[in-house]
Amino acid sequence: MLKIANHPIYTHPLPNGHRFPMIKYELLPEQLLHEGTCIAANFFEPGIPDSKPILAVHTKAYYNSLIELSLDPKAARKIGFPLSKELVEREVLIADGTIKASEYALEHGIAMNIAGGTHHAYTNRGEAFCLLNDQAIGARNLLQKGLSKKILIVDLDVHQGNGTAEIFENDTSVFTFSMHGANNYPFKKETSDLDIELPNQINDEEYLKTLKEVLPKLIKDQKPDFIYYLCGVDILSTDKLGKLGCSVEGCAERDRYVLQTCKDLEIPIMCSMGGGYSPDIKTIVEAHANTFRLAQDIFF
Repeated sequence: MLKIANHPIYTHPLPNGHRFPMIKYELLPEQLLHEGTCIAANFFEPGIPDSKPILAVHTKAYYNSLIELSLDPKAARKIGFPLSKELVEREVLIADGTIKASEYALEHGIAMNIAGGTHHAYTNRGEAFCLLNDQAIGARNLLQKGLSKKILIVDLDVHQGNGTAEIFENDTSVFTFSMHGANNYPFKKETSDLDIELPNQINDEEYLKTLKEVLPKLIKDQKPDFIYYLCGVDILSTDKLGKLGCSVEGCAERDRYVLQTCKDLEIPIMCSMGGGYSPDIKTIVEAHANTFRLAQDIFF
């Protein structure tokens, strides 16, 4: 059965007009249930995890500054949201959702997180709406528990996974692959194990050609026994924060290819949704919903 981390706390609005970027997390599970792609049993609600897996990635000083709401104001401004108890709780729940979904993926072949993809969080700081790096936390937890030996992170969000690259820069058990817009945030990029920078307005054909040339060779060379997939839909031509030119159909084909590859090779995969900022919320929800539809079709 497909297991999906859901986050009801996201329905609580943030101050200062930050409701819009959060509402997709409320609408997406409603859409999946309404259309019959999922049933209630597919969803699980994360809790507050032990701090050990978080501190295996993030420094104790940084994590304590979040929990105690004592983060330096300049560092807090880089996050982009007002720092609050509710915001920190959201991030901790996201991390737990990815921790638990990773272990579900080992059992079922795939598992998902409605939220997550917080790849701009570094070991000791947050940036761009990201406080704690959920996939990094999930990956290190699998490694430390002996549930995985080699992990591949496939980050196809429009923005480079700069925090993820920094976290694993000296860790050969995790290979970081980021395919992102060349002329987009972060403007000072870190160095992933493999970075592919894409030109503005790249179309479906060229985007998919690049992915399909790179991913099989990468898997063959690295031989991962687990894959994390950051499937942001901010690669769409309609996205307010992206500069690429992909369609909803092209985005769905991207997801189909990644998921089918993992299924065919019997590599467990855990998916975090990542970004999506098109002006029409229907476009965002449809593009994200495609990932879940494909997961059901391919794996179950």
